[in-house]
Amino acid sequence: MKTINIGIIGGGLMGREMASAFARWCALTDVSVQPELVAVADLNPDVLSWFDIIPSCTQKVTDYHALLANPEIDVVYAAVPHNLHEKIYLDVLNAGKDLFAEKPFGIDLPTAQRIVEKINESGCFVRCSSEMPFFPGAQRALEVARSGEVGRVLEVVSGFHHSSDLDPTKAANWKRLNATCGQGGVLNDLGMHACHLPLRLGWKPTRLFAQLQKGYPLRPDGKGGTTPCDTWDNAHLNTWTNIDAEEVPLRLEMKRLAPGATNTWFIEILGTDGGVRFSTAEPKTLHLFERGKEQYWKRTDLGFGTPFKAVTGGIFEPGFPDVIQQMWAAFLMEREGLLEDRFGCATPEEAVATHEIFAAALESQQSGTVVPL
Repeated sequence: MKTINIGIIGGGLMGREMASAFARWCALTDVSVQPELVAVADLNPDVLSWFDIIPSCTQKVTDYHALLANPEIDVVYAAVPHNLHEKIYLDVLNAGKDLFAEKPFGIDLPTAQRIVEKINESGCFVRCSSEMPFFPGAQRALEVARSGEVGRVLEVVSGFHHSSDLDPTKAANWKRLNATCGQGGVLNDLGMHACHLPLRLGWKPTRLFAQLQKGYPLRPDGKGGTTPCDTWDNAHLNTWTNIDAEEVPLRLEMKRLAPGATNTWFIEILGTDGGVRFSTAEPKTLHLFERGKEQYWKRTDLGFGTPFKAVTGGIFEPGFPDVIQQMWAAFLMEREGLLEDRFGCATPEEAVATHEIFAAALESQQSGTVVPL
């Protein structure tokens, strides 16, 4: 297999998750590329020390510019606070490296647009991280939607729910501050997950009405005091989209304050002849609706039917580490021109489209009106 040398900027939670996906790459059976982590950059030396367990990772630096100067690195994955996206992404592209960027692809719409301008100028291969659609259930929902078997689409719901912010004693981090997370708050944090599949199906909202909520205005700062938290924590976006020349309600939900939801992504597509539901709360389960003389929902266990085949037995359920690995397989195979008809990662254009939705949502919340896109 062709080896692709990877550098990671931001060695925190997601940086370690990506490194772990590379370490178990042998689980995949139908890929012709092999990622190898060779460098990581993080401001915290304690974070860097975790990567000592990876023999191939020979460059560990606190200044990411040193990583970008490494001629061995082919691809950079960047997982940093949103306010740093533009500077770091542009530096990666100016260094001639291909980029696997984290959502939301810049702190706001103008930033995302400037990043795409640089991508087009550089010619580098760039995609945006969004792993949830790589679950087999999400892929089946995509197939059902594309097949036309649901008939006329009547409504669509897509969303991502967390509940950790229900705890008022949870210390604030950069995602709770507009200065670092962006005015979009939870839209920036979780919005790509909710928007990815609808956008891939061509279901971009044409107008929307937003209902945004804030949670606790103060949280512990982790140093014995408190700090103000000013980001939006919950978002209901009641939108309309055009599907087969019909106007269809599309609801997008992003929540940090969702009782009972640890980390739940879901999609539901309902039509006149059929429907499909999938939630990561039940990773093996797919619900299909059929209309005949009687109407009923069917429940089926999917097993390990991922886009890229693996050694894992088909009877087993997939998990978050598996879809992270599937996402990377899609990124690297598409980079080599070998994706074929399999599902690909979120594109820069889709990332900008999410920001257009977020900008309209902020305008709607402020004005209390329906906003066209």
